[in-house]
Amino acid sequence: MVSRLGQPGPRPAEPSQMRLSGIGGPAPERHRRFSTLTLRILAPNVLALGVLVGGIFYLDQYRDGLLDAKIAAMQSQAEVIAGALGESALAGPEDSRRLAQAVSARIIRRLVVPTRTRARLYMPDGNILADSRELVAAGRQVQLRYLPPADPSDRVMSFFNRAYDWLLPRLPRGPAFPPYHERPGNGLVDYPELSVALSGEVGGAIRMFKDETLILTVAVPVQQLRRVVGALLLSADSAEIEEGVRNARLAILQASALALTVTVLMSFFLAGTIAGPVRRLAEAADRVRRWRGRRVGIPDLSHRRDEIGDLSGALHGMTEALYGRLDAIEVFAADVAHEIKNPLTSLRSALESIDRTDDPAQKKRLMAVMTQDVRRMDRLISDISNASRVDAELAREESVPVNLVILLQTLLSVRQSAAEAPGPAFELQLDPGAAIMIDGLPSRLGQVVDNIVGNALSFSPANGIIKLSLERQGEMAQLVVEDDGPGIPPGQEEAIFRRFYSQRPAGEAFGQHSGLGLSICRQIVEAHGGTINAENRIGPDGAIRGARFVVRLPLP
Repeated sequence: MVSRLGQPGPRPAEPSQMRLSGIGGPAPERHRRFSTLTLRILAPNVLALGVLVGGIFYLDQYRDGLLDAKIAAMQSQAEVIAGALGESALAGPEDSRRLAQAVSARIIRRLVVPTRTRARLYMPDGNILADSRELVAAGRQVQLRYLPPADPSDRVMSFFNRAYDWLLPRLPRGPAFPPYHERPGNGLVDYPELSVALSGEVGGAIRMFKDETLILTVAVPVQQLRRVVGALLLSADSAEIEEGVRNARLAILQASALALTVTVLMSFFLAGTIAGPVRRLAEAADRVRRWRGRRVGIPDLSHRRDEIGDLSGALHGMTEALYGRLDAIEVFAADVAHEIKNPLTSLRSALESIDRTDDPAQKKRLMAVMTQDVRRMDRLISDISNASRVDAELAREESVPVNLVILLQTLLSVRQSAAEAPGPAFELQLDPGAAIMIDGLPSRLGQVVDNIVGNALSFSPANGIIKLSLERQGEMAQLVVEDDGPGIPPGQEEAIFRRFYSQRPAGEAFGQHSGLGLSICRQIVEAHGGTINAENRIGPDGAIRGARFVVRLPLP
């Protein structure tokens, strides 16, 4: 067990800082020409925008709606013209009136000229009577119009037009329409909707012209009362509709280009706020891995108050813990070398002296010293090995629920059964409440209690009392161990927890303890998230009545 009296022996000078070289092999390549994280941020944003734009750009429903509206308007126009023809363009006897060509031509010309619609009037036998194209062409005159000056914005529109012309053939196409034919002769051959109109119903059709322009046709009957005297066929191309769809698509294309530019810029900005700091943290971690005798700082990004800030804080804490562990290993290695060097020096001195003396008594004393030094070294090596395993065990093993009440009762039972009479008595005071449970390693917690109790036993007089009390204090379980020994030298309350601190009571053989017990206790308690402290018990007269150890462990 570790004692607490006296002063520690001399320590060697602080060793030079440890140098680690070649740890983990060559450094991985971290500098990339283009960040994959940037690509992963950019790709979903651009893809989502592309899918949305592609869905909007595919305007078949919008186009179909325009075609339906155009056909409905043409049907209304055709019914108006057919009504006018049925009322004003008939000539001949009442029971056999027929459409008069001249009157019909005037009505068609008057009603069709203001529109961009072509009207053809057919007789019941399918022969054409009047065609608005011929009527309008007869009075057409040549007009000169000057083009406006070139606009610089036309270059931008030219770019979008080229992009549109490249993209349009690659869009999904709707159902194919029958081709449009216009041949001289009977119209019933090329326009089946005329047969529907001559039967008294309204007919219509959509056909594809050779330049992929649609031709819309509507046929309505021209009637005198209930008698069909002809059929009016209105036709119009879809140039205006295609122009409207094209303008809509160009507007979408321009808005998409702007949205794409903003998306790309925002993606790069977002990637920069993520990939840049992550790259800095990765480079700093790599510098820590390739440490060459100097501390490497982790960039402090805690001001971000986000996950990267949390990562920065975690890496900083991990790095500080690593440096602390390395420093502890360095100091521990120096302390071990110092503690082992003492018995080795004594052993070497005894070996050199035993060869130079012939006195049997002197040789016997030297052999006793050598035996004691060997035992001391064996004890040191065993305790050092145990201390070295504590860290690995605490990090490797999983915590389990531990009942501190049962743990104390079991350890005291073992101690009492192994105690030699006469010796100090034990007194255990427990919280009258339920069992006190904590999460931890039972074997290591038992080692803490056993070390403290063993330490108290070594300093308590034979008629003394070792008191143990366990209670709840808020969110902590508190264990107090008190003895009736000489107490702790003033100012050494923290020093007794240092490694290899060992000064035993008078009369105890030198080298019986390695000075690691209390140091291991603090290591185990702190690994469980608790604290361990030592103080003196002071009586009413101000005298030291013994020592008190207080262990506090968090409750789950």
